[in-house]
Order: sequence, then C-alpha cells, then structure tokens
Amino acid sequence: MNNPSFDALIPPEMAEKAEKIGVSKAAMGWKNLFLMSILAGAFISLGAIFATTVTSGAGMLPFGVVKLLGGLTFCIGLILVVVAGAELFTGNNLIVMAWAGRKVTTRQLLRNWYIVYLGNFVGSLATVVLMFFSGQYAFAKGIIGLNALNIASGKCSLGFTQAIALGILCNAMVCMAVWLCFSARSTTDRILSIIFPITGFVACGFEHCIANMYFVPYGLLVKGYASPEFWTGIGKTASDYGTLSWSNFLLANLLPVTIGNIIGGAILVGLIYWFVYLRKKAA
Repeated sequence: MNNPSFDALIPPEMAEKAEKIGVSKAAMGWKNLFLMSILAGAFISLGAIFATTVTSGAGMLPFGVVKLLGGLTFCIGLILVVVAGAELFTGNNLIVMAWAGRKVTTRQLLRNWYIVYLGNFVGSLATVVLMFFSGQYAFAKGIIGLNALNIASGKCSLGFTQAIALGILCNAMVCMAVWLCFSARSTTDRILSIIFPITGFVACGFEHCIANMYFVPYGLLVKGYASPEFWTGIGKTASDYGTLSWSNFLLANLLPVTIGNIIGGAILVGLIYWFVYLRKKAA
C-alpha cells in the first residue's frame, strides 16, 4: 500500500484537482447549486459587515493600516465559502479549466455561472435587509452607517473602465487564493492560503462584484430609510450622496466589475494555468 502524503500538492496536481472540481460543480443539480450560492452571498456579506464595522471611526489611524484591518476582517467571507462549503461566482470562474479541456460544455459553464451569480445576489440582498432591520448602522452614534454610506458612494463614483480594471485585479487575487487552496491538505492550509491574497485585494481597493452586492445595496437602504436622528447624529443628509443610486450601482459598478472579475479570474488565472499544466494532456 502507498503511504499517505501530507505534503501540499504541487501545481500540476493542483491543476488536475481544479479540473476535477470544475466538472463536479458544473454537474451539480440546480436546487443544491442555488442554495449553496445563497449561502456564499451571505458569507461574503458577513465579511463585508465585519470589515465595515472594524474600519468605522478609524480615521485617526494611517490610511494603510485601516485598509489592512479591513482586508484581514473581510477574509472571513471566503474562509466560510471554502471551508464550510458554498458556491461563489468569482471562485467558480476557475471552472474554465475544465471547460478548456472539454470536460465541461459551454452551456454547463454558463449555466453554473448564471445560477451561482443569481444565488449570490439573493443571499447578499437577504443579508442587506436583515442587517438594516438590525439597526446596526446606528451603533456608535451612526459611525458605522456613515462608513457604509461612504463605502457605497465611493463604489458608485468609479468610472466604467476604472471599475473593469479594479475588477480584473480583484478576481485575479481571489482566484489565486482559491488556486492556492487546491494545494491544501488541511483546514489550516486553506485558511492560510486565503488570508494574504484576500487581505491584499481589499487593502488595495480592488472591486469584487459579490461583495458589492452587499456594500452598495446596504448603503442605499441606509440612504433611503434611515431615521432623521441618524442623519442628525452624523451631520449629513441623503442629498450629500447624490452618486449613490440603484442605476449607478447596476450600470456603473456591478456590470463593469463583473466583466473585470471574469477577465481576471477566468482568463488571467484559470486559462493560464490550464495552458501551462493541462493543455498537453487535453491534446
């Protein structure tokens, strides 16, 4: 009998594992896929909630330190997705490795992406509604709500090309985190593989479409339905956030960021590693 190995998988083995996982994900029944996608949207939202809370009222700290704290806390989102098990659109961009090797059809690939994207949106919006009714935005004299508004407004103020570029950079790092997890032999390995790439993308201000499904709608709810006492406490009015609107969210942020995420994850990570490690095998 072969002795079990506890060493991390090396890149060629990681590529084979990624292809096998891609086939499994593409074949999953739509009901389970959709439910697991809702979970992923909620998990990423929890990371966004954690990051928003920790960075609120941190103006006395240096800019880089605040961003670092936000990135470290946001990591809980992908840790929950990978370790607990859930289906995340941005990570599932790596299914292209199975698609490029003709193990998955184009229809299967697009079916997975469509169902998972929709499920992630549902999970994120459900978390947004729950968080708004929790009243957490009014904690600490409204500091958390103010931070949420500033984050959402900033995302809606991006240029279209800028949002695509930030989306490319983001999902290149997210998919690198998932790629590193393919080498893991233990839960500890997976968590350590996630921390640095995810902290990096958040700290650098890159754009993640699923995270934005929480960040911006939450800011929109606070803008539209927060109490007068909240606005008095933070010394602002809803009119101070003119760029924060549903149309800007969907067309100026979510659309270009999603395009960028697909380019960064599917092409710059998935197809490159397929070309290096699986192309000859497929041929």
